[in-house]
Amino acid sequence: MPSQKTQKMSSKTSLKRSLGIPTLVIFGLAYLVPMTVFTTYGIVNEITGGFLSSAYFLTLVAMLFTAISYAVLSRKVSSAGSAYAYTRLGFGSKIGFLTGWTVLIDYILLPMLNYLLIGIYLNQQFPSVPGWVFALAALVLVTTLNIVGISAVKSANVVIVALQCLFFAVFLLVAVRSFQSGVSPLDPFFRSDFELSAVAAGAAILCLSFLGFDAISTMAEEARDPERTVPRAIVATTIIAGIFFIGISWTAYMAFPEVITGPEAESSAVIMLANIGGNFLTSLFLAAYVTGATGSALASQASVSRILYSMGRDSVLPKRVFGVLSRRFRTPVGAVLFVAAVSLSAVFADVDTVASLVSFGALTAFSLVNLSVISVFLLRKNVEGTKSYFVHGVIPSIGFLLTVWLWTNLNMSTLVVGVCWILVGLGYLVFLTRGFKRPVPRMTGA
Repeated sequence: MPSQKTQKMSSKTSLKRSLGIPTLVIFGLAYLVPMTVFTTYGIVNEITGGFLSSAYFLTLVAMLFTAISYAVLSRKVSSAGSAYAYTRLGFGSKIGFLTGWTVLIDYILLPMLNYLLIGIYLNQQFPSVPGWVFALAALVLVTTLNIVGISAVKSANVVIVALQCLFFAVFLLVAVRSFQSGVSPLDPFFRSDFELSAVAAGAAILCLSFLGFDAISTMAEEARDPERTVPRAIVATTIIAGIFFIGISWTAYMAFPEVITGPEAESSAVIMLANIGGNFLTSLFLAAYVTGATGSALASQASVSRILYSMGRDSVLPKRVFGVLSRRFRTPVGAVLFVAAVSLSAVFADVDTVASLVSFGALTAFSLVNLSVISVFLLRKNVEGTKSYFVHGVIPSIGFLLTVWLWTNLNMSTLVVGVCWILVGLGYLVFLTRGFKRPVPRMTGA
């Protein structure tokens, strides 16, 4: 039996379990970044022919089944979890490694997506300045802060969240007053020109809007009664986020039903806001969005650089590049600069391509998490009663089929690049294990 001294030492070194369901839900919603509803507003509106609300509804349904699978596995893995941890449990270390590798494409490309959108929206407001100039300036600023250290920037998160809340309050007030009299409340969901294939293609891209509900599982070691609170918070966050996205897109259509196509589609959110609220709403949006995107880029670049550093430290990636800290700043400079180098592609990339690749990684991971539930419970016969078969068999099967369906609705170039990324990961795994003669390394932090 451990001594009183040992128990005290253990309590000091373990994470404090202080998070309840409300706190976890707020964490999940903050991680989702509510302003992301405008990230893909234009391209998905164009793809679906104006059925953005329907696409969000379809995405919510698919994500809800997947969220339940995450909730189920979070009870099984009470430590900090992720798609990587769950697929390791379901299918072993090799599939777990490839899942972590696939999700890595999301982490690496998210900063680029933020820089790209900062450039697009600021160029819309200041057309005399090329968008790549704004994107490059944001990249240099964020990269510098990540190298020097970002402790001084943490307090800015409060301002960023408050500014977003202010914008949404003003947007709803202005938009409701601008509703078009000839538009039916059902028009954002269904009209005579509704095409399910187009809506599914849009829904596949919108999966990136839900990236983050799974982040709640990483807080398992700091949650009170994690087997109860974490699963409920995951599902609640998914539902709340979905309702919010549907509500904002529905409101936007009721006030501005036009669908903008062509080169202006990527920045059509600004055009929509200018039409219903003029310069005031547009300026407030740019302030909220650019600060939010900068904060998101700062957090995502810091996060992925730490993941790459952990992988370098564990010799999963070249240690000399990724596994070394700066002696002066105590930050993973090599990993930070690598992410910045990848993000330079924002000068040439477009929102559709980057968003689709992020969704590819997410949908692949979500599909494998659904299958992991079936593997852990059904195939290993850890089920008892009809309810258990429904929760551990029917729900993850539907979730898997829906995510695969959305996955196949991504454009062909995205699928080719995504599959190539997985094949590179497989080849790298063969190299690391010397043809699977050595143990598969753990991807710390993935």
